[in-house]
Amino acid sequence: MFFTVPVIFYRSTGFSCPVLEYNIEMRSGVISSIIFFFFMLHSAAFGQQADTVYLQKKYSVLFVGNSLTYTNDLPAMVVRKAKEKSIELTTQMIAYANYALEDHWNDGQIQTLIEEKKFDFVVVQQGPSSQAEGREMLLDYGERIKELCEKNNTRLAFFMAWPAHANRHMFDGVIKNYGDAASTTNSILCPVGTVWRKYFTETGDYSYYGPDMFHPSEKGSLVAAGVIVDSLFK
Repeated sequence: MFFTVPVIFYRSTGFSCPVLEYNIEMRSGVISSIIFFFFMLHSAAFGQQADTVYLQKKYSVLFVGNSLTYTNDLPAMVVRKAKEKSIELTTQMIAYANYALEDHWNDGQIQTLIEEKKFDFVVVQQGPSSQAEGREMLLDYGERIKELCEKNNTRLAFFMAWPAHANRHMFDGVIKNYGDAASTTNSILCPVGTVWRKYFTETGDYSYYGPDMFHPSEKGSLVAAGVIVDSLFK
C-alpha cells in the first residue's frame, strides 16, 4: 500500500465559497479492505455486547401442572439445564395430583400470582389430554390463562405431556391437542411428548418412564427439562 502526497488546491465554483479538493491515489482494494476491517471489528464488539446483555438477564418462570410436573422436581431441573446455557432462572411451582387447568383456574391461585407481574413465562401442563374432555379443558382454560398472561406481560407455554406406557397408542391425540392449544393461543409449545415418542420409536427403550410406567423417571424429567429450556429460549 502506498499514498501519494495529496495535492490541495482551490477552484472557483461561481459561488462565494471555494471548494477544497484532494487528489489522493491509493492502490486498488485498500479502501474496501479498511472498510471491511472496521466493519468486522464493530460487529464483533456489538455481538459481544449483545451476548453480555442476554446472559445477564434473569428470567422468572411459573410452572402450573400436576404430578407430571412435580415428580423429580422438574422446575429445579429446568433451572440446571438453563444454567448450562448461561441463562439464570428462578421458578415457582403450583402443581397438585390429578389437577387440570380448570382446577387451577377455579382455585384462583394462578390468577393472583400472574397478576403480580413478576413472571416472564408461565408453563402449563395437564394431562395427558388425549381424550375429548381433556382437549376441551386444555383449549378453554388455556385461552383464559393466555388472556391473563397478555394483560400482565407474560408469555404462556404449553408443556406437552405423554400418555401412560399402556396407552402409547394415544400419543397422536396428546400431540395434536397440545399443538392446537399452543397454536390457537399463539403460545410457546414445549413438545416433550413428541420428543419422548420419537425416542421410543427409534430405540425401543422406555426408560423415560418411571416404575409405574406413567410418571417420568429422572432421565425422562431431564429430557423434559431440556426441551422446555430449548423451547423457551429459541
